[in-house]
Amino acid sequence: MPAYDFTAPRLFVDAPLQEGGSVALDRNQGNYLGNVLRLGAGDHVLVFNGRDGEWRAVIEGRKRADALTIQQQSRPQDHLPDIAYVFAPLKHARLDYMVQKAVEMGAARLEPVITRHTQVSRVNGERMRANVIEAAEQCGILSLAKVRDPVPLERFLAQRQPERLLVFCDEAAELADPLQALRGTKAAAGIDLLIGPEGGFAEDERTLLLRQPRVLRLALGPRILRADTAGVAALAVIQATLGDWSGARG
Repeated sequence: MPAYDFTAPRLFVDAPLQEGGSVALDRNQGNYLGNVLRLGAGDHVLVFNGRDGEWRAVIEGRKRADALTIQQQSRPQDHLPDIAYVFAPLKHARLDYMVQKAVEMGAARLEPVITRHTQVSRVNGERMRANVIEAAEQCGILSLAKVRDPVPLERFLAQRQPERLLVFCDEAAELADPLQALRGTKAAAGIDLLIGPEGGFAEDERTLLLRQPRVLRLALGPRILRADTAGVAALAVIQATLGDWSGARG
């Protein structure tokens, strides 16, 4: 893997990237480069689009940064492990945190589900997508997690592919070593990680979950975790056993 440049500013652009190409900057991007970062014509940035890898680019423009000229690729495109982060959405800043951390931890999809005790009934999908891009820009991530529209838990379970492993985090589960439980599991068809709301799952929801094919019910230690903390903890143990931390990747 090529060495990562931690010093160069990094920008997401929704345009094809290839050597010698030109990418127009919108007003917000030009303002960010020129007025926030104090960069101008001739300065270099790193750009990515989630498809074509990461590229070194030079800023063009007279009075303000208005375009980029693509020079050479700095890193080839990678691919995320097939982990869907399925969660009951939280309010405002805590949802922002949850999305950002899921992206940092390598989730490939973010799928909000509405449960009986979910505190939020409406989700701002554009804000979630903006948080995905911001986290990817800041952390050197090349592949962007997809953001799905929220659906009721029952609909998600009815539509999901039954060959995928469903990891169901439940504070009512019997306490056991989650690392050991995951190491003995196969996930070649992908993983759906489900984190419930702060009020927990209703009993009928828990019954429905336990009837799913290929379901693994996990407790995340002896303490009750907040939903956003539980998501980070669960993604860590999954990545360490079945994901790209371990080299298993499915």
